[in-house]
Amino acid sequence: MVILGLNEVPQAGDILQVMSDLTIAREVATQRQRQQRLEAMATTRGVSLDDLFSNIQQGKIKELNIILKADVSGSIGAIEHALGQLNTSEVQIKIIHRGTGTITESDVNLAVASRAIIIGFNARPDPAARRSAEQQGIDIRFYNIIYQLTDDLRKAMIGMLDPEWKEVTEGFADVRNTFRLPSREIVAGLYVTDGKIMRNYSVRVLRSGVVLHDGKIGSLKRFKDDVREVQSGYECGLVVEGFTDVQVGDNMEFYRKEKVERTA
Repeated sequence: MVILGLNEVPQAGDILQVMSDLTIAREVATQRQRQQRLEAMATTRGVSLDDLFSNIQQGKIKELNIILKADVSGSIGAIEHALGQLNTSEVQIKIIHRGTGTITESDVNLAVASRAIIIGFNARPDPAARRSAEQQGIDIRFYNIIYQLTDDLRKAMIGMLDPEWKEVTEGFADVRNTFRLPSREIVAGLYVTDGKIMRNYSVRVLRSGVVLHDGKIGSLKRFKDDVREVQSGYECGLVVEGFTDVQVGDNMEFYRKEKVERTA
C-alpha cells in the first residue's frame, strides 16, 4: 500500500488511523503532538546543582550547561571568565545562552531542552518563568557576588556544598504610584498581582527584571492602618527600608528563607 501527502516520515511501529473528517483528523493530530511534547519535557529535566557531584561520579555529566542572565553585559563577561577557570577533566562548564534582564519562560524551556541550570546574577524570573521552572524541575540559582557563584559551582563539582538557605517566593506586586513622606521616605502604592505580602517578608525591588535593592519592609499599610498581611488582588502602601528610588512601573518580589540541609 502507498500513502501520499504525509508531512513527516512515520516511524516503525506508528499506527495509522483513518478518520472520516479532515478537521477532526487535524485536531486529533495536534492534541497528540502536544501530548508528545509534554511527555518529552517531563523526561528531559534540568540538572540540579545539588546532584552535580553524584552525576559526575556516575559518568552522567561531562558538560554542565548553563543559561546566564545578568543585570548588565559587563557582568556576563566577568562571570564567563570566572567560570572558565573551573573546567576540569571530569566536567566542562558551557554557557549555552547569555543575556541581560528578566529570566523568562523561554529561558526555562531552553533549560529543559538542554538539561541546563539557570543562573540569575542580579536578575530574577517573572512569575510565569518561576511557575514553569517549578513544574519542570529546573534549578534556578541567584547571585549578586561573582565569588559566591564560582565558589558554589566549585563546591558542587567536588561534592562539598554547604547547608543552604532556600528562598521561598511568596508574592509579587506592581508599583502603581508613589508618595513622599515628611520623613523623606517613599511610600510605594502597590497592587498585589500574585501570592501575598507579609510584614516580616524580605523584598526585592525590580526594574525590567534587574534587582535594584534587596532588603526589608519598613511599613505595610491598607488605607491608613498598619497590617500584617495583604493578599493578591488588593492594594496597599509599602515603605522599603533604606531605599527611596522606587518608581511607578517597578515590580516587587516578596520572599522568606528557610534552612535546607543538603543530603548529597
